[in-house]
Amino acid sequence: MSSEPPPGAGGQQPPDDDPLRKNPYDNPPPGGGGPYGGAPPPPGGGGPYGGAPPPPGGGGPYGSPPPPGAGGPYGGDPYGGGGGRPGDPLAGMPPLADSGRRTLARIIDMILVGIVVWLLSWAFNVQEYTVDGDDVSVGKSFGQSVIAAVLYIAYDTYMITRTGQTLGKKWLGMRVANLDNGATPAVQTSLIRALVLWIPFAFCCACVWTIIAGGWSFFDKPYKQGLHDKAAKTVVVSTR
Repeated sequence: MSSEPPPGAGGQQPPDDDPLRKNPYDNPPPGGGGPYGGAPPPPGGGGPYGGAPPPPGGGGPYGSPPPPGAGGPYGGDPYGGGGGRPGDPLAGMPPLADSGRRTLARIIDMILVGIVVWLLSWAFNVQEYTVDGDDVSVGKSFGQSVIAAVLYIAYDTYMITRTGQTLGKKWLGMRVANLDNGATPAVQTSLIRALVLWIPFAFCCACVWTIIAGGWSFFDKPYKQGLHDKAAKTVVVSTR
């Protein structure tokens, strides 16, 4: 007689590659029985511990039914993501990050990368000078714009693909996630997001575009997405 266990007995599923994905237990399979894997309750079988079935329209186990759209047992999505509605992509995610914190994180990233851009611009002599008597003005040449675009896009794409966090987002407790599954964005998604955010910034609109693209999250409903998030289908969630 073979000593091998039957298929599926005691075997463990391989861990998910991305620990930041939505909790797989948030959406149990249809007809999956009781919450602990047992057989489903018989038709009309009342509460989970036996006894008489609840009255028609009797809602929760402790009396009155929950209010309409009240997601989890204590109202709203249990993870703070606003996912009380069936099919809501935010169900199972952490709460969305505050737009004010997102703005501060973006300023931190701009300063960090901007320092490197400035140093490389000096090193490659692509700063633009205008000298008129005693006045010296420093402008931004096309070469400096190219350096800025490459560095900002590379920084954002690499950091978001790696952990979902730039340094600013990491220090302020946020991360970028795919809207559909909560996972860390792939390279293509991160690149699209970075291109939309940084190309206008580097070549024409600078801080004006950053204000428009990032400031969009202050008014966007229900996902608080900036224009770059909408292009990449991502959201920014809190990690603390």
